[in-house]
Amino acid sequence: QVQLVESGGGWVQAGGSLRLSCAASGRPFSSYGMGWFRQAPGKEREFVGAISWSGGSTNYADSVKGRFTISRDNAKNTVYLQMNSLKPEDSAVYYCAARRIASYEWLYWGQGTQVAVSS
Repeated sequence: QVQLVESGGGWVQAGGSLRLSCAASGRPFSSYGMGWFRQAPGKEREFVGAISWSGGSTNYADSVKGRFTISRDNAKNTVYLQMNSLKPEDSAVYYCAARRIASYEWLYWGQGTQVAVSS
């Protein structure tokens, strides 16, 4: 079992930046690939990006590519989402998730943190 707790959400003006954190506890953090997802009101949850267990590989949704960066610190059991050049359409609840190495299934989810971007 892995427990995930997101933090760092808040309100920001368009063009601003936020950094979200996701702290993990339970099974060895380095055994899991980590991902970020978001869900805006009335919309389905969507993939934002993911990072491999080692941090050596990342991939992003086209909508955030070049603006968002995922990183992880396995010594701190934490994954980060640096969000720059924020747009109002980035407003959503952001969730982190974990999956086992070589698996496509996101097994564990955090409770989410709200991000609001005003124009």
